[in-house]
This record gives sequence, C-alpha cells and structure tokens, in this order.
Amino acid sequence: MSKPSGSTFRVLHVALFLLLGSGSWFILGAQQVVWPDAAWPTSTPEAEGLNAAAIDSLVADIEAGRYGLLDHFLLIRHGKVVADHHYTHDYDSIGAQYDRAAHQYNYDHPNWHPYFEGTELHTLQSVTKSVNSAGLGIAIDEGLIAGVQVPVLPFFSEYDFDDTDPRKQAITLADLLTMRSGLHWVTEGGYSDSEHSTVEMELSDTWIQYILDRTMDAQPGTVYEYNDGASVLIGKIIREATGVRADRWVEERLFDPIGIERYHWKITPDGEADTEGGLYLEPHDLARIGYLFMRGGEWDGRQIVSRAWVDASTAPVVPDVVRNSDRPDVGYGYQWWVPLHEEGKTRIFGMNGYGGQFLLASPEHDLLVVFNGWNIHAPSELSSLRAFQDRIIPAIQH
Repeated sequence: MSKPSGSTFRVLHVALFLLLGSGSWFILGAQQVVWPDAAWPTSTPEAEGLNAAAIDSLVADIEAGRYGLLDHFLLIRHGKVVADHHYTHDYDSIGAQYDRAAHQYNYDHPNWHPYFEGTELHTLQSVTKSVNSAGLGIAIDEGLIAGVQVPVLPFFSEYDFDDTDPRKQAITLADLLTMRSGLHWVTEGGYSDSEHSTVEMELSDTWIQYILDRTMDAQPGTVYEYNDGASVLIGKIIREATGVRADRWVEERLFDPIGIERYHWKITPDGEADTEGGLYLEPHDLARIGYLFMRGGEWDGRQIVSRAWVDASTAPVVPDVVRNSDRPDVGYGYQWWVPLHEEGKTRIFGMNGYGGQFLLASPEHDLLVVFNGWNIHAPSELSSLRAFQDRIIPAIQH
C-alpha cells in the first residue's frame, strides 16, 4: 500500500514532558507537539532554533566524502524536518571487488545491501535490536510475559541442548536485553573474521540451536558482552509468548499505529524473523520510532508502548560499555544505546547498527537525527555517530 501524498499533520498544545532517563522527565513548558501524518512537516533550521551555517557545514563535509559512504542524513527538531539529504552511491560497482555470492548475509551483494532490491528500504543492522525490544515491551505491557526477570530457558523447551550448567538455567530476559547473558560469544576480529560467532550463526541453518548450544563464560547479569545471539532469542521469545512471529507482531503493534507501511525483514533459515539485524526501513519511518520513544511511547494521544518500558529501555542500565577508553558516559539499556548520561540520567539515547546506521535523540532539546550509511570496509575520516554531539547539538541557539 502506498502512502497518500501531502504533509498534513496534527498538533497538540500541551506541556511537553521529555524523557531524560531513569524515570526523570524534563518540562519544556507549553509547546506545540507535532504528530506527522503521511509525511513529516518541514521547517528550516533557523525557524527551529538551529544555526543554519553549522548545519550547512556538516552537509558540506558529508558531500565532500568526509563521512564516507553516507546514504541519508535526516534532522528533525520539534517534530519538523529541518534537514533532509539523500546521497547516491554505485554500490554495484563498489561491491564488485568483493565476494558476490548471492545470499542475504553477503554484505557486499547489492540486491541486499545497503538497500533491499532497488527500493529505498535501507538495511538497519543492529538498529533492529532496538525495534525488536520495543515489540517485546509491548508484549510485556499486554501481560503476555510476566516481566524481564523471567527465566528464558522455559521458552525453548522444544530444543535439545545441554542445560546442566546452572548459570545457563539462571539467564533471565533482563540478561538478554542488557547483553549480560553470560553466553560465550566470539567477537574478536570483528565481522570480517570467519570465526566470529555471528558470522557462524548467519551461515548456519539452525540459528537458535546454535545459540542454545553455546557454553557459558560468565554468571548472567554480571558481564557486558555484545551478543547478537541474545537478540535472536528475544525474537523467538516474542513468538512463543504472543503466538505471532516477531516481525508480524511488531508490524501489528508498533508499525501500523505510527504509520509505517513499508518495510522488509529478513527471515532466518529456521523460519524466524532475524531480530539481530534483519530489518529494513526508510529513514523517515525509522525517525517515527525514535520520535515515539522521545514522546514517552505515546503517538497522537495513544500509548503504543508504556512510558515505563521507554524509561527502562533508554536508561543506562549498564553504565559503561566502552572498555579501555575515556568514555565512561556511554551506557546500554534494553537493546538501546545511551551515548551520553550524567549521574544516571539519560541525555542522549539511540539505536546503532553496523555500517553506519544511527538514530540519536536528545529529548532535552527535542531533537533527533537519522544517519544511514554503508562504511563496512574502511573507516571514514569523520564519524556520523559523533556528529550529533559534536556538531548538531552545539548548533542549538534556542
């Protein structure tokens, strides 16, 4: 189904409560809350209190290639698009020097990456985890799962695996959400290493069995270790709890209510939605999910996901996940990143994905950005992840 044309939108004149994390809400005062309809309303940086020259400078650096292969830059303030730039790259030629095996997990095959079969649906990679987490939160809100402290192994009773390790028996849903499952997951060498556990999983025919067969290397809830398999298990738990495959659940409970009509979601060889990295969306629709969370889970008067789940998801549950660095302010929530927090309060939250998929939101400033890129073989001179904090937020004038 195609969306109707036009850019009509609704506004509510209310006191705007903005989430700062850990249950804290910041009152900006009486303000227009804009809800996009078929399209986002547009404005200018100046009209929305941003330094236009600063935004133009960022755009110039993108166009000069300093941010690498960037496909889209979308900036929204006060619910209005103030910068919207699409960039075209010849990914067929770019990928020609690499392996062209035609399967959905070959990240150099242009039928699949970065766009899905010539559409504007862009791969989101691990941004998928945050969207899937929202779907889980809705299932918990509806009482289909008792809460995040439930043990996870009972959801996998149909599988035959070694569950004699008491640490594996102790894994809870909260442990999966916060990447503290304790399951051994090889990540050294990155995704270019054939022994990376995610690479092995994606090339296998039985993803869930592969994950359940992993041994334990830590007590659940104690050690943060990024684990794509944990997110796959969350997707399966959604299906077991709701009776609906995770992608269909998210479509019905999340996408439809906020106006997302076009998407693609990879399906794994064992028939489940790829909830660790398989979602494709257009940038304007990805922004809808960020905007929903920036508005406390409400969309135009309807609570889509509870404010409590939004609070927990975007709080720095794990406060320091960037090891051996000078960035102790980078945290992790329920499959959402917290790039900046102070004294337990979230200042910026976001979704991150391989290759340069970023949605970053600052509720305090009523500001969010989407970057889609595909920098997988060489680092770019400048990081689009850092552009939000280093260049966009400093451009705020009022």
